[in-house]
Parts: sequence; structure tokens; C-alpha cells
Amino acid sequence: MHTYLTWARLPTLVLALACTAVTVRPAVAAAPVPAKAAASQGTFTREQLDQMLAPVALYPDALLAQVLMASSYPGDVTDAVAWSKAHPDAKGEDAVRQVANQAWDPSVQSLVAFPQLLAVLGQDPAWVQKMGDAFLAQPDAVMDSVQRLRRQAQTAGHLDSNEQQKVSTQPAASSAPQTIVIESADPQVVYVPSYNPSVVYGSWAYPAYPPYYYPPPPYYYPGGALLSFGIGVAVGGALWGDLDWGHGDIDIDVDRYNEFNSNRQINRDDSKWKHNAANRDGVPYRDGATRERFDGARDSAAQRQDYRGRDDARVAERDRARQSMERRGFDTPATTNREARDRAGASQRELGQRPAQGRNPSGSNQFRNQGGAGHGRPPGSHPENAFNGARNPGQSLGDADRGHRSVQSSQRPAGARPQGRPMNRPAAPRGGGGGGRRR
Repeated sequence: MHTYLTWARLPTLVLALACTAVTVRPAVAAAPVPAKAAASQGTFTREQLDQMLAPVALYPDALLAQVLMASSYPGDVTDAVAWSKAHPDAKGEDAVRQVANQAWDPSVQSLVAFPQLLAVLGQDPAWVQKMGDAFLAQPDAVMDSVQRLRRQAQTAGHLDSNEQQKVSTQPAASSAPQTIVIESADPQVVYVPSYNPSVVYGSWAYPAYPPYYYPPPPYYYPGGALLSFGIGVAVGGALWGDLDWGHGDIDIDVDRYNEFNSNRQINRDDSKWKHNAANRDGVPYRDGATRERFDGARDSAAQRQDYRGRDDARVAERDRARQSMERRGFDTPATTNREARDRAGASQRELGQRPAQGRNPSGSNQFRNQGGAGHGRPPGSHPENAFNGARNPGQSLGDADRGHRSVQSSQRPAGARPQGRPMNRPAAPRGGGGGGRRR
């Protein structure tokens, strides 16, 4: 009888054990995902975001908004870098008008107003693509990172109002710190800052993730000032975006946008930026969620392009430039002062061997600050551009022109921040469209 009862109870015991196993599984599934695992799944960690945004976090709000939008179209940025090198005298509002008929997203067209900025972006297309991917997938986290970095710079004593910029704070949610806003002291002029992230932010919290550093060409930032603003650029209405810190997106000034994009007019309700997958130009999205959001629209755009006929010459030109870059080899960003100084020295030696003509910028679109005279591009600028490697995001590319990779500003580690254009933000509903659209 005892044996019979034992075997009779066996199914009950098995069922109890099965229930116990089921109740344990959720606890295992709820375990936090390590940072490395999160990165492999397509999410950038806090450390990675601060690392990649350190070079641009102190840009004026309006210019930073334009950079974030444009970085989501790395193929178009490729062409903009090449165009800027081929037109070394083009800058400001005039340059933007010259590229009005280029098949680039309008956010990228605006960047040609700042050749010194494109010279920096051209050093590492993989970095630019990562910024765009991060902003598409994690806009709130990107803006949190920018604010975190600005607070660090302010605490270190490197973020203040001056003749070039106005630094102010705005109320934020009760649980969040105040929002730091950077605007232009002169609404008509924008300064692109030059600073060493390893110094301007004070003690860096993530030794395993040192901030990226891309020294700009020295002729844009002469001298050894701690904070370098270089030459102000008159942009008119070329900048038409502004960061909406409270909602993690970008507001579009519709009037300014339409002024510079007469063939791509948007409606007044389209006051929130939306990524245009048609302008992605074949560059893959980084994470699955972003691919699901945009790949369908991109495939439809590709079909329309096949119907109209592709610009084979444009594709071939990119391929040739990329192959040339591959033969030359690529550089990674400088992450130490010593490395940056070495690059700066090499750049100065090469610059000294070039003809003097073309170094002094001219034109009505330039305004000099009190830091001294600025310099323009040397006449030997090369039309090939490092951004052609955006099709291979695994590589960290450098600018083909060695003299365009280094700067004296590596020795002036201060966080010079330019002014952003104050924007009149339209009070539009959250569901509106944005300036990335083509009409």
C-alpha cells in the first residue's frame, strides 16, 4: 500500500516542480541587460553617447540641431564634404544657395555654410553615422547627453556668455536639472567652436570611453587661445532648426526653411522634423527598431528612383573617391593631447610648404572675433572626401588631406562654444511634419 501511494503521488510532485520552474523563469528574464549586451542589440549606452557627442555638445543649439538632422543622411554628408573641398571660398548663406539644386537633404545643404565644420565631420564618417543613428533611435538620450556634457563644461568653468555666445538656463521638469541653452550673441552670426573635449569637460567620468577629438584645420583657428571661436559666419536664414529640449525633437522654422528650399516647400503644420528615409541613400540603419520604422519608406523611394533612373555618375564618383581613400589608409580620432599635438605639428609643417595664397578668407559672410585673423582653405584642397566610407560604417575614417586633420587648437583645450541662432519656435502640434521632407 505504501508503494502504491508513493507512485500515485508522483504526478502531483512532477506538476509542482513544473510550476516551480515556471515561476522562476520570469525572475531570470527580468535581470538587467549589461551595457555591452545593450550595445550589441542596437542601443547606445550612456558612456557611448557622451563619448560621441562630446565634440559637438557645446555647439550653439541651432547649429547642433542641423548637425543631428544631417548626420542621419551620411551619404549626403559625403557629397557635402567633397563639395566644400572643391569650393574652398564658399561659405555662409551664399554657399547654401549654391547647393540649392543638389540632391541632398536640406539639413545637409545648410552645413556648407560652415566649411570649418565640414572639415571636422570629414575626419570620421563612422562617427557621423553613429550620431545620426543615435538620434534616430534614442533622441531623448541624445539630448540628455548633451545637457549632461554642458553641465560638466559649466562646472569646469568653460561655458559662459561672451561676445560670441549667450549661455542661459531654462526651467525643466521638476525631476530634471535646468536646461542649458546656447545662442548667438549676434542673431545674424554663428561661430563654430573649437575645443579639446578631454579638457573642456573637466575630469572625464568614463576612462574606458575617452571623448572623441577631431582637431579642425589650424587656418580656421589661428593662435593658441584657450577658447577658440574662429571666424563668425553670416548665415541669414540658412539655419532653420532648433532643439526642442522638452520633447526630445527638433522644431522647424517653416518660414526660414521655405526661404532656402523654394523647390521643397513644406506646410506651416510641418513644424516638427521628420527623418526622410528616401535621402538615406542606401546606408543601413543600425538597429532593428529603426529599420522597421524607415526601411519600408526607403524601399518605396528606391523603387521610384529606379523608375526615374539613378544618378550613376554620382554613385561612380563616390566609389572612386572611396577607393582612393582606402589606398591611402585611414586615421582614428585623436584621444590624447600628445597625439593631437603631433598631428598639429605635422599639419603646420605641411601648411608651411604650401603657397600663401588662399589662406586668408575673404567675403562679406565672415566676421572676425577679437582672437585674431582667420585663415581660409589652402588652394590645394582635394575634392575627394573621407565620407565616401560611410557605406562601410565599421571603419573609422580620416580626412585624406593630412593637413586637414590637425589643429593648433589641440593645444588650446578650452571649450570654445559658438552662438546659435535664436529661433522663433512655432507652437505646432506634436504630430507635425518636418524639414527633411522633399516636395
